[in-house]
Amino acid sequence: MDGVAVEGRRRRRTHSAEFKTRVMQACGHPGVSVASVALSHGLNANLVRRWLSGRDSGCGSALALGAAHSVQRAATGVAGTFVPVQLAAADPPPSDIRLELRRGAATIVVNWPAREAAACGSWLREWLR
Repeated sequence: MDGVAVEGRRRRRTHSAEFKTRVMQACGHPGVSVASVALSHGLNANLVRRWLSGRDSGCGSALALGAAHSVQRAATGVAGTFVPVQLAAADPPPSDIRLELRRGAATIVVNWPAREAAACGSWLREWLR
């Protein structure tokens, strides 16, 4: 295990890029959990997961970061390819606003152009007073 211990004061351990790469590669084996690999190396599982996601700024080298991403892809089965997706066209907005208003025995039907929706709202507020 890499790391430095200073007597009398707790310091953050530092790990070499080679050590990180070995730990990340061990996580890539089928049926092995990140937690068990971390425990066997005396590490916190969250730290190892951070290395695997590439969020650790102290990773030190592009090689270690590349290994993290390839191990993570291998573990999840996700390939780094683009998959195009076809989206259905959205329905066009209605061309008219249709209101059926009843007040007592009276019923009226109002058709209003959708582009004038604000004016329709103002008219309706006045009518309902």
